[in-house]
Amino acid sequence: MGFQASVSIVLLLHWAPLCISADQLSPTKPLVFPDDKLISSNGIFALGYFTPSKASTHSYIGIWYNNIPERTVVWVANRDNPITSSSSSASLMVVTNNRSGSGLVLSDAQGRVYWTTSTNTTAAAAATTATALLNDEGSLILQSSTGAVLWQSFDHPTDTMLPGMKLWVNYRTRFTQRLVSWRSAEDLSTGDFSLVADVSSGIEFVLKNRSSVLWRSGAWTGQMIYNYTPSNDSTVIILTVVTDGDDISMMYSVSDGSPTLMFVRVAYTGNYEFTVWNSTTSAWTVLETHPGAGCDHYAACGPFGYCDGVTEAVPTCKCPDGFEPDPSGGCARKEPLRCGDGDYFVTLPGVKTPAMPVFVRNRSLDECTAECLGNCSCTAYAYANLSSDIAGGDMSRCLLWFGQLVDIGTDVNIDGENLYLRLAGPRSSSITAQNKRDLVKIAPPIIVCLVLVACAALIWRCKYRVKRQKKEAEKRMMLEYMRSTDEVGHKNIEFPFISFEDIVAATGNFSDSNMLGKGGFGKVYRGLLDGIKEVAVKRLSKGSGQGAEEFRTEVALIAKLQHKNLVKLLSCCVHEDEKLLIYEYLRNKSLDYFLFDSARKAMLQWPARYKILQGIARGILYLHQDSRLTIIHRDLKASNILLDEEMSPKISDFGMARILCGDEHQANTNRVVGTYGYMSPEYAMEGAFSIKSDTYSFGVLLLEIVSGLKISSAHLIMDFPNLIVYAWNLWKDGKIEDLVDSSLKENCPLDEVSRCIHIGLLCVQDSPDCRPLMSEVLSMLQNETMQLPIPMQPVYFARRDAEPGIRQNRVLSLNGMSFTELAGR
Repeated sequence: MGFQASVSIVLLLHWAPLCISADQLSPTKPLVFPDDKLISSNGIFALGYFTPSKASTHSYIGIWYNNIPERTVVWVANRDNPITSSSSSASLMVVTNNRSGSGLVLSDAQGRVYWTTSTNTTAAAAATTATALLNDEGSLILQSSTGAVLWQSFDHPTDTMLPGMKLWVNYRTRFTQRLVSWRSAEDLSTGDFSLVADVSSGIEFVLKNRSSVLWRSGAWTGQMIYNYTPSNDSTVIILTVVTDGDDISMMYSVSDGSPTLMFVRVAYTGNYEFTVWNSTTSAWTVLETHPGAGCDHYAACGPFGYCDGVTEAVPTCKCPDGFEPDPSGGCARKEPLRCGDGDYFVTLPGVKTPAMPVFVRNRSLDECTAECLGNCSCTAYAYANLSSDIAGGDMSRCLLWFGQLVDIGTDVNIDGENLYLRLAGPRSSSITAQNKRDLVKIAPPIIVCLVLVACAALIWRCKYRVKRQKKEAEKRMMLEYMRSTDEVGHKNIEFPFISFEDIVAATGNFSDSNMLGKGGFGKVYRGLLDGIKEVAVKRLSKGSGQGAEEFRTEVALIAKLQHKNLVKLLSCCVHEDEKLLIYEYLRNKSLDYFLFDSARKAMLQWPARYKILQGIARGILYLHQDSRLTIIHRDLKASNILLDEEMSPKISDFGMARILCGDEHQANTNRVVGTYGYMSPEYAMEGAFSIKSDTYSFGVLLLEIVSGLKISSAHLIMDFPNLIVYAWNLWKDGKIEDLVDSSLKENCPLDEVSRCIHIGLLCVQDSPDCRPLMSEVLSMLQNETMQLPIPMQPVYFARRDAEPGIRQNRVLSLNGMSFTELAGR
């Protein structure tokens, strides 16, 4: 049942369509294609069907300004699934279902569904009659008979933000709503340009082309007020920030009594535009656009350069005091910093703060100054007393920058804030000549000093040469270290060399403020290479379970693998007893960070989990079949699945991986590695592994994603030894809804979840011959009509390392963001 079954019943309404001219829809009054529309009570907004142009064959349903000459669309429902035929008899209707609740459905007489809403409705509210209302702010609201809001278009923006609409971001998870451009004037589907909110420096807007930054607003400390006078009326437009728990939302508002219409848009041309209606000229006026003329683009002025948009008619790149233009681009210091030798700070007032700061909490202004002055790598700082709305409980905001500074600017439309830039202190003169007689007296000492300086310069040059030779030797030693003699078979690993000194500078000497997490392998730090490129640095501890062989294996394997669902290794470093891996930086950490936390798991609703499952399956299939080598990961688990900004999965930690050569289908080992509970029975008990071993681990991971329970959570499953046996019994008894994570039960499709549980049980069958290949698993996930075989009942097996003499041959993985629990599964 659900919306699909309800649609087939309500389609009978197409035989007697009603003309809609009010501001509401009801279950008996659909919005019929192509002429029906809703108009808000104040007449400003309309909702209906439209085409981008007369020549277009695609039709959409959306909201636009109703009382101006040119149609200006501010929201589109079916942007990625347009109506392609003018005779399709489409209609937008309110559907009520006692099981899944009320919703809006856009469909045609042939049963094709172009767009639906999803609501989180209680059982009591599901049975009530719902209506849809186009309100005076331009939001389409689905509400119950009691007036409760079940769904609203303001919570699902497309490319435009209106006054009263909130663009929110979660302060702790960094999960954010975004405005996403159309693809073109004729194609309204999801484009490449987006405007997102970032809270790493308090809060700021970031305009992106896919993952590349085009423009930043700079750190924000309060509200921004735009004064605009379209004719004789004075209009004040205010941008404010409010909080609700961990959620921070930004909202535009217009002063009371103002006649001005306005919106913020991410255009398909790649610009962020602030637009108002000028009633005098009867046209839209763009007040502000970014990136604008001159040097408004991200990092356009290079390291330490700033874009002057206040004193120049066209924004121009300049160098701050104490710097001069660098022939290679940007600006360079006139005097190098001398840590602890008179360094001081110069104030750059009213600037957009640089990119990628380190956010230090609970500091006063003096403590923030001391924090930067006491670290030789710190090049600038900024301090602000935040309003309680955006402080997150901490009224102070201390930002520190290490290394080069990029994307600084001034703008007449923003107040900016003070940036304190570190400069070298003046050197004192050691010689004062009063007259010729004194000069004669001091000439010999001067000559001696010059000789000493020359000697010192010679010594410095020798030391510099030795240092450079040492760096080259370090590079050669690392390459020699990485020459693999094991099964990988690659003699050379090709990626940029990064020295240990560069890594120390990038991580602020492995500062605790840059630490992202730790585990049995060591610690992971956030780093800034060259001051602009974010990376994650995994520093293996001396007592790590990942030894030299695993380190070489991980580097040699992952450096050769290229897939969007595998984490990207940028480089590595071997220095004395230090072993470090440098990865791409992923803000959302690992899957277990969300999945097994009661407060965060609600962020992973079923569509996101289903997307993660398919991404993991594609990554494993690439390892098994599509790469040049047949690779078995051997340590698949939730902590080894990292998530990017789009919540797409990336498989990490290849230190335990093995390669099957030629026609080899399986192998045996006396050294069993991995994590108990995720290991297949034949591998854990006999040391036999194959690609079906990874299939077993994927099955366990699938059951964890559906249930929100760890494989090790036997204490949470009464009367069952582990999650697999628990899932089998519920599936056999037809009670799969008892296995579904409680945070998903109200709005997930049980037929799709049931199919996933069925696939998971096929993957964890005891016999590897009975388990499907990952190519078959991916087909099962993507093809709902594919018949599934009946899984065999799993047999619970105990850990063999309990037997005398076996334990020394079992190696447990500690390569997660949290420690692996060493307990029987």
